[in-house]
Amino acid sequence: MASHTGPRRGLVLGGGGILGAAWMVGALKAVEDLHGFDPRSSDYIVGTSAGSVLSALLGAGVSVEQLIDHQRGKAITEGPLNGYSWDYEKATGSHRPGLPRLLGPGSGKLIRRTLTGGARKMPPTAVLSAFLPAGKGSLQRVGHLVEAFTPFGEWSPHDNVWIVALDYESGRRVAFGHDNAPEVALSDAVMASCAIPGWFRPMEIAGRTYIDGGAWSATSADLLAGLDLDEVYVLAPMLSFAMDQPDTMLGRVERRWRVQVTKRCLHEVDKLRAGGADVTILGPGPEDLEAMGANVMDNSRRLAVLETSLKTSAEALRDPDRVGPDHLADVS
Repeated sequence: MASHTGPRRGLVLGGGGILGAAWMVGALKAVEDLHGFDPRSSDYIVGTSAGSVLSALLGAGVSVEQLIDHQRGKAITEGPLNGYSWDYEKATGSHRPGLPRLLGPGSGKLIRRTLTGGARKMPPTAVLSAFLPAGKGSLQRVGHLVEAFTPFGEWSPHDNVWIVALDYESGRRVAFGHDNAPEVALSDAVMASCAIPGWFRPMEIAGRTYIDGGAWSATSADLLAGLDLDEVYVLAPMLSFAMDQPDTMLGRVERRWRVQVTKRCLHEVDKLRAGGADVTILGPGPEDLEAMGANVMDNSRRLAVLETSLKTSAEALRDPDRVGPDHLADVS
């Protein structure tokens, strides 16, 4: 499904919950309109958490316009989502996590590994995930969505869709779809990638347990290093170069966290640029963040986030110097 007649392109779709997915749909529209290429034609598509769902949809041939209609609740009459009904209100449960399944830590095996020195090779978020109680939310509806356009038990029709999850026992990042990863059903990989620690049940696949790939990195853009790509587009809902000024403590904490996510992503992008790739990074700006609030799982804000992103993402791509790494120092 990828194009091999023009520049070799990679697309990275990061984590960011329900609102992050809505924002990325607007960002994909801006990339398609202003940079002139269909995201479905990317040679490689890397998806994490919310980005894994969009990666699966794009890899199956769902167009950006259809993604917009899907967000707006409009009927889709052609392509992989033809006639498929989807309820955003019920798909991922409440906008807050339910009580955990267990009061103890989610992964005793991963804790033991950290205590024996394994944590030195893991990001702090991966270590922290081991100590969070196991969530009990279900991602079955997300799995059913992917199964609606994927033959049972099979992978994406796209040659190089990679879905990122974290092995909850070893603490290793796994890019399902990559040659080095276990062969699994696309729906299982997406559910694993979306299993937010403490919120959703960890995903068990072939005797291993997996959680949200965002526990390792919100983007995992570095997975595309060394692939001789000409262009890479990183759309990252948890990354921001310019912030709003929220008036709640939760909002301020979330914005400070964004600074760290952004710095990590820039470190990953450095590896891509060192290999000669032209990298475009796009994250929510102040207007987007105001629309999002502090809870990326708040479905009541989803359509406002989509409509805002359709405007702001295009503005950011038209004037890339307006917000960028140079502005990060203002909020660090």
